[in-house]
Amino acid sequence: MLEIALNGMKQARSKLCDVVIVDTAGRLQIDELLMNELVDLKKSVKPHEIMLVVDSMTGQEAVNVAEKFNEIVGIDSITMSKLDSDSRGGAALSVKSITKKPIKFASVGEKLSDLEEFHPDRIASRILGMGDMLSIIDKAEEAFDENEAIDLEKKIRKNEFTLDDYLDQMKKIRKMGSFKSIIAMLPGVPKELKDADIDEKKLLRIDAIITSMTKRERLNPKILDGSRRKRIAKGSGNKVEDINRFMNQFVEMQKMMKSMSNGKNPFGNMKMPKV
Repeated sequence: MLEIALNGMKQARSKLCDVVIVDTAGRLQIDELLMNELVDLKKSVKPHEIMLVVDSMTGQEAVNVAEKFNEIVGIDSITMSKLDSDSRGGAALSVKSITKKPIKFASVGEKLSDLEEFHPDRIASRILGMGDMLSIIDKAEEAFDENEAIDLEKKIRKNEFTLDDYLDQMKKIRKMGSFKSIIAMLPGVPKELKDADIDEKKLLRIDAIITSMTKRERLNPKILDGSRRKRIAKGSGNKVEDINRFMNQFVEMQKMMKSMSNGKNPFGNMKMPKV
């Protein structure tokens, strides 16, 4: 590992790179051989900053890991991973208290875009069950353009919301992260809903259904007769029943949007389904 790191830094200097990140393999703090490897790496590479990535789901073990790494290697900062999980991030308080080192980043997914700046006040709100509305607002501002939102509002008011618009909004929502992580940040959400098994693949099925339609069909779903629905089902890998169910839901959603744009309560005459 040391040889790879030194060769990497040599290449970085030759290409005039400003920043070099040496990402070491994960290891247990009780493995003396691997921990000594990190000590040797630190002496040779002389990094400006040593950042420890801590798994927020491991609870007290995260504290033990951080404490031992800080004692043997010496760390400068911390990144908390898996904060999109069921864990509320209580380990962050303990890790900060034990190491006295700042937590700089939080990971809420597996993609690079899911790495975000750590905000202690927001984590405190999540730990107390008060949600994290500021993070949701930040994600929404990144995903949604203000001018597009204004245009969308006009379409809804005129009852011109199409399947193309629906698909575009679904893609923007998916950019914000998983539904489960978004629900976890909402204040006052019942535990049953937070723990609910949400099938994210349903969004991909909807994507497949809409993209299997022609441009004309997406603009005017009323022309979807039996043969067209059969073709869409075959093209999207679904059954005709799935197409019918989705189209019924889309029509109901259009009605709800129209009611809301007219200032009416869309739930006023809605009856609760029998279970």
